[in-house]
Amino acid sequence: MKATPTEQQELLRLQAVDTRLAQLAHKLGSLPQAAPLADLAKQDDAVRRSRAEAFGALEDTKAELARFESDVALVEARIARDSERLTHTSSMKDVSALEAELVSLRKRLSDLEDAELVVMERVEQATSAVAAIDDERAAIAVAQSKLEAERDEAAAGLATDRDHAERDRAVIAGGVPEGLLAFYEQRRARGGGVGAALLQHRTCGGCTMTLTGSDLEAVRRAAPDDVLQCPECDRILVRTDESGL
Repeated sequence: MKATPTEQQELLRLQAVDTRLAQLAHKLGSLPQAAPLADLAKQDDAVRRSRAEAFGALEDTKAELARFESDVALVEARIARDSERLTHTSSMKDVSALEAELVSLRKRLSDLEDAELVVMERVEQATSAVAAIDDERAAIAVAQSKLEAERDEAAAGLATDRDHAERDRAVIAGGVPEGLLAFYEQRRARGGGVGAALLQHRTCGGCTMTLTGSDLEAVRRAAPDDVLQCPECDRILVRTDESGL
């Protein structure tokens, strides 16, 4: 392939922009906020599961309290009914039976109220546990929001740099002959993102191999418009005054 020295040297400018684009892509894909955000997401997931368990326990305790409250209300209603009946009966047999039943009901009511107090304390504890978990999730959300804002700001700056680099690339690529550009792209795809390298002091800038012997002699004999490749890495070798030939 043939290309003027100037056209070949444009490949170095193009390669510099492509390297810059690769670096920006790497930075965008590995922003420093990504790892802590992933950790916070895991923490939030664990806390969310804990809340589900704690909320389930709270609902169960509330249901238990509701049953005690219902039982207390029923016993209180029976006490009120029997007390009313006691004031209106003249039968000694009925009075004796009602008084005995009232003693039993009041004992039952006392036991229920004691148990109800215990369950009420458990409801308070379960409510506090859920509130503490909600506070923890809120703190995680604040940390996430802060990191996301930092990430978005950093990403926006990198995206702007990328846009500028892409525009520069389009301008430079527009000045490279189509065949040479296609060959460069082919070498870049095979060369890990590097398609052209400066030959500096007889050393390839792509693989750092120093040309010697017949390889060096072949480069020296080549015409200025010959498009050369590194015998080691196969990338395009661009010659300049720095090549040391």
